[in-house]
Amino acid sequence: MNMTSLSRKCGLLCLAFVLVAMLVPSPSAKAADRVTLDSHQDGQIVSPGIEELHGTYTNVFDVEIVVNGQWVADVHMNDPDADNSGTWTYPLDTTKLDGPVEIALKSKDKETRYGIWSSFIHLVVNNPDASSPEVFIVDPAESGAVLPNENGIVPIHISAEGKNAISQVELRINGGPWEPLQLDEEDGKYTYSWNTTQLTEERKYSLEARATDQNGNTGYSLTTYLSLGQTTVTNSVYEENTPLPYQDRAIWIWETASYHLVLNPNSWDTFAAFTSDTTTFSEHPITTLYLGVDKYNGASMLEDYRDEVQQFVTWAHNNGYQVQALIAGGTTPPYYGTYERYRTQAIREFEKVLNYNLASESSAQFDGINLDTEPYILPDFKTDKPSVQIQYLDMLAALMERKTAAGIGFPVGAAIPRWYDSSADASAIPWKGSTKWLSEHIQDTADYISIMDYRDQAEGSAGIIQHALGELAYAASIGKPNSVIIGVETKDIADGGDPETISFHEEGRAYMEEELNKVYAAFQDNTSFGGIALHHYTSLIDFPSKWGPGGVKWSPPADLDPPSLVSGPPSATAFDHERIDLSYGMSQDNTAVNEYRIYRSTDADFTTGPLTYAGTAKGLSYEDRGLLADTTYYYKITAVDLQGNESVPSEAVSATTSASTLKPMVVDQMLFQYTGGKASVTLRVVDLDTGAPVSATISGRFTQMAGKYVTAKTTASGIFQASSEAVSTPSGEIGFLPRRIMAPGYYWASSYDQLPYETIVWEP
Repeated sequence: MNMTSLSRKCGLLCLAFVLVAMLVPSPSAKAADRVTLDSHQDGQIVSPGIEELHGTYTNVFDVEIVVNGQWVADVHMNDPDADNSGTWTYPLDTTKLDGPVEIALKSKDKETRYGIWSSFIHLVVNNPDASSPEVFIVDPAESGAVLPNENGIVPIHISAEGKNAISQVELRINGGPWEPLQLDEEDGKYTYSWNTTQLTEERKYSLEARATDQNGNTGYSLTTYLSLGQTTVTNSVYEENTPLPYQDRAIWIWETASYHLVLNPNSWDTFAAFTSDTTTFSEHPITTLYLGVDKYNGASMLEDYRDEVQQFVTWAHNNGYQVQALIAGGTTPPYYGTYERYRTQAIREFEKVLNYNLASESSAQFDGINLDTEPYILPDFKTDKPSVQIQYLDMLAALMERKTAAGIGFPVGAAIPRWYDSSADASAIPWKGSTKWLSEHIQDTADYISIMDYRDQAEGSAGIIQHALGELAYAASIGKPNSVIIGVETKDIADGGDPETISFHEEGRAYMEEELNKVYAAFQDNTSFGGIALHHYTSLIDFPSKWGPGGVKWSPPADLDPPSLVSGPPSATAFDHERIDLSYGMSQDNTAVNEYRIYRSTDADFTTGPLTYAGTAKGLSYEDRGLLADTTYYYKITAVDLQGNESVPSEAVSATTSASTLKPMVVDQMLFQYTGGKASVTLRVVDLDTGAPVSATISGRFTQMAGKYVTAKTTASGIFQASSEAVSTPSGEIGFLPRRIMAPGYYWASSYDQLPYETIVWEP
């Protein structure tokens, strides 16, 4: 029985069992938890309002709270001793929640910077006013084909139940308008007479229902897929038995960039110029786009901007691109979609793409789905093997079943880390009657895989080629040509466990292309190899050939026109004594917006410029950190295009930081040397108000051509020194970026450092 039919049969009774089951904490490393939630007990019933949560943390930093797979937020941390241990608080707003609410805390180990989780607990919110209705398509059942009556009518029956009175039930067929349904008083179902006389029997149809209660809460069904007539059909631009397309070269485009791309047709020619360039870095042209379609900035791309997506995909096809929808788990954080208890969210996100295709002309349909759900981030991936591994595989199988039900044969690929065929955490996974490597189960189930083969060298035992051999061999053994895509990283890995080796960011794009040519040469005769994918567009657009003298970036077409004013007034909200959160609307440009600049002042009537520049963001939000306590700050936002043209500033907005007993400290100098193939940095930490040296612990990483992460204490004079890894090149550039500075009784007021931080540049 598939999940859709199970949901229809269970109704609220099944839901009750699910809610009870959710009260059992998920497997987690409960012994000696380093992050705890002490204010509430598992299963505690709370009323709607603000619940003040609090707990402790030990030897970790950057503590975040994860609520119900719906949002992730920073907590307020209190560590006056600056020893990475202290207490945290978070005001949980439960006014829009009802029933069990799953809560976990995630953080980073102070030494390794890898994830540390708390145990999972559940609060039960008694708030029926916020409860969304449950809605199911009762019949026709998803059995493939349905026969209309003699008048061409297919009767549809919908069940809708909830804690509040239902005010409206609606049905949508193939992405059309939502049609209101009538309640049949006799059987308590909502009915719709689907007139199919003008419809073809040679395609599939998607049926979606939604119910809204008297309080405005809306619930959605999963999708039912049907064909008309005697037999089931498949309708797709890519049939199931068609050989997989060669994807080279692909690129991931996450929502920060994908929304700007889709919603600004003026940017398409510039995008085409960038992706088709084969001369600047001797690169291959980009021909396959993994386009992020998840929610962003309060919008759902495939719902709110369907026409714009159709126009973009049609343009892309006309210009020789394949376009695959890039999705994850339907949850926040996205990897929660792995868990069986969040399966509905994962299926619903997947069905959005299927339903988009069924509602679109063939020229505007996606060519596939790239699925980037990463279960290894979950706390019990290691501690409760093979539970999470099996849940992930069950999720993948459920999604593939939905593809089949929709009659869509396009390829679905899973992004997987390079070690799913070599790590103990992925070995000997029993599933569906066989025990295999996790990678092999995934290759059996999905149409293709994208290996996140994130290393910065092609050859050697730790190189890209070696890490892909197992997956390529297995693909050949099961007869799947072109089914192994090799992904490489280009972004700046600021806080990763091993930033020196993961990304090509330090080496530059010219070096990367040389290494990728070795990958092509190694696999040119391997039928399983389907190409190389780059992660990701936002970092690649600014990726230089190399750092330092002689380095070049991609040059966009000539343009003298600045972007438009950011849409809508920005907002500013104080988070604590040293941070203000900003958000703002999207800007448009005659080519492409590349970034947003944030300007700050304590003067309400200030001028934007180098003296008030605070930072840069690629997306539509910015966290301004390192501010002074109990101080009002004013902000203006501008948009900057690829040629550096800057828009007029937005209107000013303001927020006031909270008070604090901690004193501000800053970096007041930073000096570099390059000798013996290494860069060395010397910096000093002082009290902002007195200039007196501060004894602190500094964590940070070298930048540009280096990536080494270091943690060390200053001397009594506030002096910190560190050296990079060896970088022996005739010319280059290296900098250093402090990430955390800790001292008892102080906080790092980084916005008052002597900026910008300098770098060391050398040449023959």
